[in-house]
Amino acid sequence: MKKIIKSLIPPILLDTYKKTKDANYGWHGDYKSWEEVKKDSTGYDSNEILQKVRSSLLKVKNGEAVYERDSVLFDETHYSWPLLTGLMYAAALSGGRLHVVDFGGSLGSTYFQNKKFLNGLKDVSWNVIEQKHFVNIGKEDFEDNRLKFFYDIEKCMETEKPNVLILSSVLQYIEKPYELLNELLKYSFDFVLMDLTPVSTGNERLTIQKVHPSIYNAAYPCWMLDKKKIDDLFNQNSFILVEEFEALNGYEVISRGKKIGKYIGEIRRKV
Repeated sequence: MKKIIKSLIPPILLDTYKKTKDANYGWHGDYKSWEEVKKDSTGYDSNEILQKVRSSLLKVKNGEAVYERDSVLFDETHYSWPLLTGLMYAAALSGGRLHVVDFGGSLGSTYFQNKKFLNGLKDVSWNVIEQKHFVNIGKEDFEDNRLKFFYDIEKCMETEKPNVLILSSVLQYIEKPYELLNELLKYSFDFVLMDLTPVSTGNERLTIQKVHPSIYNAAYPCWMLDKKKIDDLFNQNSFILVEEFEALNGYEVISRGKKIGKYIGEIRRKV
């Protein structure tokens, strides 16, 4: 699990790709192996990226900005309403208790995004599992009695007893995404909320996702995942599908003019 956490990289910067017509950015290639795609990639361990995210989120925390995603500031909050619905659904079925594991949750972007609504619940804890350098900054600049940061999920499960797992824009950036999902589902979560997860229109596909330099310079390995494999793992671990939704209104992944995937989300409940 610690090796998996070290490989976490950021969300997918969809707003940027929607606005740019530059074919040099977005999704490229059809790679045969992780080793092959890594040769054309850059990592998420850059201090420049961390400091950009930190600076932006501090402005949100301090009330100087409204919303941050992928280090970019916005003058209005861009909600994922289905994800928020999933959070409220989980809290309603848990007597107002919402203890979240946000796996790969940066410095708490999703927490700050939904904080207005979380404040209406009586028992909330939001726990981010991230890479070491993100956790260090999180603990120093953002942690409080409700938002906490952990280097590994085992310690979090021991101390916070979370009932909800969030996987938002995470699985596609992991070398072995199905292995990670299966491992996470073994923990005692009552609900799993998945968002911003690209599934393939055909066979699963491994690509490079190039970030527009107006955000920062980076290129990441990115899977177009097999939806059936995801469904099978949830079924094997006794999770039923409450609702499936099209993330960001069904945003499609286009490579060289061809649709290769689309973004989905799910609300799942343990039975």
